[in-house]
Amino acid sequence: MNTVYDFTVKKPNGQAQSLSEYEGKPMLIVNTASKCGLTPQFKGLQEMYDEYQEQGLEILGFPCGQFNNQEYDNIEETTEFCQLNYGVSFPMFAKIDVNGAKADPLFAFLKEQKGGVLTRDIKWNFTKFLVDRNGQVVKRYAPTTEPEKIKNDLEKLL
Repeated sequence: MNTVYDFTVKKPNGQAQSLSEYEGKPMLIVNTASKCGLTPQFKGLQEMYDEYQEQGLEILGFPCGQFNNQEYDNIEETTEFCQLNYGVSFPMFAKIDVNGAKADPLFAFLKEQKGGVLTRDIKWNFTKFLVDRNGQVVKRYAPTTEPEKIKNDLEKLL
């Protein structure tokens, strides 16, 4: 696997989707949670999506309950929560693990490309990975990095 486009992920309904559908577009890939202190970042992510979608930006949300079980068990509850509370219109995918033996292959790849401060593991919800138009991971952001602080890096890719 050389780029994020080599991966297939699951939609909330369980259907497979190839990330090659996003080829040529910059992406921000985020592990999300609906019941977390950082959950209000959905607002900033949606604002970023609204502002840059016409220029090609895709934001991909991957719900994860590995950090204090801060995600609904039912994916329908997750997507409904995100839409009702934050107007999320960017793609959300099936709930996944981002660390450990059952980590989603996409996130294993993302972590391999851009490790964390002390380890490659994701430390918390809302870790963000910026991907260029060629499917290469260019930067990893800490969970506490607000979406607005990513704009300068993103604009270089647009």
